[in-house]
Amino acid sequence: MLRAVVVDDIESIRKENINLIKSVCPEIAIVGEADSVSSGISLIKQLSPDLVFLDVEMPDGTGFDLLQKLNPILFKVIFITGYEDFAIRAFRFSAIDYLLKPLDSNQLKEAVKKAEDSLSREIFDLKLNHLFANLERPKELQKLVLKTTDRIYSVNIQDIIHCESDKNYTTFHFINAPKLVVSTNLKEYEALLGPYNFFRTHKSHLINMAYLDHFVKSDGGNTVVMKNKTVIPLSVRKKEEFLVALEKL
Repeated sequence: MLRAVVVDDIESIRKENINLIKSVCPEIAIVGEADSVSSGISLIKQLSPDLVFLDVEMPDGTGFDLLQKLNPILFKVIFITGYEDFAIRAFRFSAIDYLLKPLDSNQLKEAVKKAEDSLSREIFDLKLNHLFANLERPKELQKLVLKTTDRIYSVNIQDIIHCESDKNYTTFHFINAPKLVVSTNLKEYEALLGPYNFFRTHKSHLINMAYLDHFVKSDGGNTVVMKNKTVIPLSVRKKEEFLVALEKL
């Protein structure tokens, strides 16, 4: 059984979350609760829990502040937030799971299962370090954590030339590095990378517009050519949207 604590500054939400955790996750024993960064730090040092349900925004700081003051982190973390904002993008770029308030029971069970099955402490530390870095970095310097079948990689998004899908797998092609294959579909990366000058030209292709060389219009079908000479198809339904994006470069 995992021993857990809940850190959230709003008592009613904290109690509601504790009741839900007890109801849907009987393998979790709630051994303490705290209402701030400072009290959360004291509680964690006192109880040494296996798992911390951690609110992001609190009056005396953030959940990130709490973690940075507890290094090394010897427990698993499930972040809980009420805001779909920049911090959420940072979670996703860093491959760290989070839950939105109000908690959904199915998502809670899934998050707990992932915490129980999570990989080594070193891999979590890598993800967490990249989360902190992404929260501080300007937009153009974001790093993305990619998990292949046997390794975890950290890549600069500006080094990605394009992404290519094959059913539920996505292949990343880079400017000066070997390609990587991950078991996540392209739609998820389209949502993640779209705000960073990436464009989905086709159901199977997502390109970094920074590496676009030229656009080819022909009777046989439209294509775009990247600076590394890779030829990417451009679907008919995406053509007008692509031309608009091209004008913004």
